Amino acid sequence: MNSNTIFLLLLLAIGLSFWAQFKVKGTFKRYSKVPSTYGLTGHDAARRMLDANGLYDVPIEPVRGSLTDHYDPTKRVVRLSEPVYFENSISAVAVACHEVGHAIQHKESYSMLVLRHKMFPIVNLTSRISPFLILAGFLFGLFNLAGIGVAFFSLAVLFQLVTLPVEFDATNRARRGMLSMGLVSQNEEQQVGKVLNAAALTYVAAALISLLELFRFVLILLESRNQN
Repeated sequence: MNSNTIFLLLLLAIGLSFWAQFKVKGTFKRYSKVPSTYGLTGHDAARRMLDANGLYDVPIEPVRGSLTDHYDPTKRVVRLSEPVYFENSISAVAVACHEVGHAIQHKESYSMLVLRHKMFPIVNLTSRISPFLILAGFLFGLFNLAGIGVAFFSLAVLFQLVTLPVEFDATNRARRGMLSMGLVSQNEEQQVGKVLNAAALTYVAAALISLLELFRFVLILLESRNQN
């Protein structure tokens, strides 16, 4: 596979990423208009699921924005965007329970989540440095420097790949928990799945883009060294 082929695949992956973002926003908006059968808000569903798993001390906080929901492992808090926190909808319940899935992972020391947390400080540093090293290495013919930049970038790619099982596992925990606890009805399972699957697709697209970009850098680096 040459660099031109990888570049074309990269363009397709970027297209997939835009489509995935469009899909997740559209799916969330669609099912945010569908009230949940049991009248639960995102906050209600998250609180019940946290308490059912013994996480009574984990607070839930509203944050501004749309799709800004996340679990903060450093402060052990679930943060839900205002539409999710306050509203009663399929989307709100699905997203809220997904974030609780991360809190449960934290409690149980889920291996991939632990690995991701250990990697974060390193990747946070190397991902900032790598673009400058790669650019400077190619501009000035310092291919060892570019190689270090590519190696640093590969850590960011690995971080993206580790994120995938973390997100999929949180989604699976959310779906099982919602059904077993009666937070959603059997008839709503498919709708909940559509919301969560759309969100998961964005992580897949991001990982694919990063992986193809890494391959492209490696091929360019090898071609440049061979020419010199």
